[in-house]
Order: sequence, then C-alpha cells, then structure tokens
Amino acid sequence: MKQLSIALFIAIALPCIMRAQGVDDARLKELRDRYDALQAQQDSLLGPIEDAKLAIMQRDLAATGLPALAPGDVVTVHPGHSLVWDETHHVPKWTAHIVMPDIMKGNLARIDTFKPDPEVKGHTDLFKEYWNSGYDRGHMVPSADMRWSRKALEATYLYSNIAPQKAEMNREAWADLEDWGRRYVHYAQERVFIVTGPVITPGSPVLATPTAIQKVTIPTYCFKAFADLDGPDKKGIAFVMRNGPAEKDLLNYAVTIDSVEKLTGLDLFPALADSLENAIERMDDTRAWANSGDPSSGDVPAIKAPLPGGRFNTTQAKYHIGQTATICGTVVGTRRTQKANAVYLNMDRNHPNQEFYATIWDYNGPNFHYDPVTYLLNRKVCITGKITLYNDIPRISVNNENEIELWDEIVK
Repeated sequence: MKQLSIALFIAIALPCIMRAQGVDDARLKELRDRYDALQAQQDSLLGPIEDAKLAIMQRDLAATGLPALAPGDVVTVHPGHSLVWDETHHVPKWTAHIVMPDIMKGNLARIDTFKPDPEVKGHTDLFKEYWNSGYDRGHMVPSADMRWSRKALEATYLYSNIAPQKAEMNREAWADLEDWGRRYVHYAQERVFIVTGPVITPGSPVLATPTAIQKVTIPTYCFKAFADLDGPDKKGIAFVMRNGPAEKDLLNYAVTIDSVEKLTGLDLFPALADSLENAIERMDDTRAWANSGDPSSGDVPAIKAPLPGGRFNTTQAKYHIGQTATICGTVVGTRRTQKANAVYLNMDRNHPNQEFYATIWDYNGPNFHYDPVTYLLNRKVCITGKITLYNDIPRISVNNENEIELWDEIVK
C-alpha cells in the first residue's frame, strides 16, 4: 500500500515539478538575456564616456593648467597630458596633467614598454640612451595617475614624458610624492592640476652609454607643482627634489610655486586671475592638503636639521638606536590606552606612518603635573631618553616631565 501511495504521488507531482522547472528555466534565461543586453549597452558607453572625460581634461588644461610658452615652445597634446619637448636636452621641458578622482576606480596594469613619441618634432627614440645607463626612465606624468584610461596610460610611456632619475629617487621619494598627490585627490574627491619637470643646471651631465646617439641631459633636480582649483579652498604647493637618494622627509621638500618659478624661469599658472595666482603660488603648508579620513592627515615636516645642542629630528632617530639622545618634533597625535593607561605621543607623523614616537607608561603618570594627552598635542617638543626599537619603529619611554622640553623654550 505504501509503495502504491509513493507511485501515485510521483505520477501526480512529477508533471507539475517539470512544468514549474520549465517555467523557472525559461524565466532565468529571459533574465540572463536581458542582463547581457544591458551589460553590452553599458560597455558600449564606456569608450565614449572616457573620451568625453579626456576631452574635458584637455579643455581645462588648455584654459588654466599650462605654463607660459617661451619663444620656440610647441605644445604636444596627448590624451591625458600636454608637454613641451626640449630637443637640446632630450627631456620634457615640462608636462601638465590633471589627476582625476577616477584614479580610485582604475585598475589598468603598468605597461613598461617605452616608445618614441610620434607627435613630437625631434628625437624621442631613446632606448639606446637609457639602456644600461644606470638611470631609471623617470615618469614626469605618473602612469598610475592614468590607470582609469588605456589611452592616457599608454601616453605616459612615451619617451617625451621621461627624464633620467636615479633609482633611489624614482622608486622612493619621487614615488612617495606621486602617492601623496593621488591620496589627496582620493580623500578630497577633487581634481588637482599638476605641472612637472626636470631642472637642468650648468654642467649637468648626459647619459653615457656606448650605444647612445642623442645627448640626454641628467637633471640636477625635479619639481612637481600642485594646484587645487576646483575645491572651495583654492590652494597650491610645490616640491623640489635633488636627483638622488632622499636626504630628508618627504614633506620637507615642500616649497612655494613661486620658488619653483624662480629656480626654473617658468611661469607655471599664468592663466589664473592675478589675485588667485599670487595667493596659491605663495603657499607651502602641507597641512592645508590634509583631509578627513586620510591616515596621514595632520602630518607635518620634520624639523630641519641640524638642530641646536646636538639634538636630532624624528627622521634621524633610527640612526641612534640603543643610545640616549634628544629627539625633537611636533606632537601630531596623542592617545591614552584604556587597558594599560599608557600615553602614546606620535611625532610629526600619525599612526601607522610614524617614524618615531614616545610612550609614557601608567606608573610614570604621577611624574607629570599636566595631562600629556591634551597639553602636548600640536606642540613642538624635544624628548630625551634611550632610543629603542619596537616593531621597527624608534621610540623613547619617558620617565618624567623633565625629559620633555618645549621647542619654543629652546630656540627663544
């Protein structure tokens, strides 16, 4: 009887299940077909959208982002940037581009295939000149700034965008500077206009390779000037780096755009209204470029060495591990832990990018007549003690308030 009931159930239910399955399969196919059609329609719009963005970039660059032209200068326009080529030195005289918030969505990979620039009137087939020269092919317009556009990315690998850079510069401090610019755009969600170039000085050498045909001059310095012209607070800043190993913290390379113009003889943002141009070209405060949510927000340059009385700045602390020394800097972050009731003082750079910090343990708290968390924040101080290493970061454990001096008292 049981077997008969099962057979009867199957005979009645199976056709219904198969009909339902047929309906579900048909419905699923219909939805998939509709999705594929929408996806194809969306994909067909990506190219025109990219082209429209690139056209707007070039329009705005031409309107407000190009340096003044000297006699004989010819502007070469590429999808993501513009430049003037220096045929005498076989490097760009300058490049100009805009970093877009689209960089955060870009996922195109590096190309690393450098090519001559067919748009430039001059010699830009420089493979033989750079090969085994001991110098990197340093991008003036970073390829990572254009990872959202294949056309713009490929243009950054033209030799017209390249200048010889020492590896210690190109892969370290210069790369950090490029990251600094992209980080600002990400957190501010505002475009930034950038002018970049090499600085040739009297006696600058040329690349020396056995196969070289052209004389490619090695710049003594490279500069990069930033202008935020879209945000509510218009601002500018520039950086100048010697072509070699970094000698100081990145933010210590910050200068005014005016100083770059004096160094290079260029007029970087001549299309701006005089009042705006004069205002932004006098600025050099990196704190104006800090944004909420940015881990490096509030970072300040290390105090420039040498410091008085045998003291050291935070970037020099790593050279004195195991020694008793005095380290000076700005307290940009303070924190009291709940569990251990310890106080952490981050100097010049916030966690997790700090190069030095100080700790006041709970049992030393009574040795302070003030609350270090509130009293020391944003003050320049000098801390004396034995420098130890924890998680590869130099630190000093402070025993009492006499081991902390206010910088203003030292230099007055």
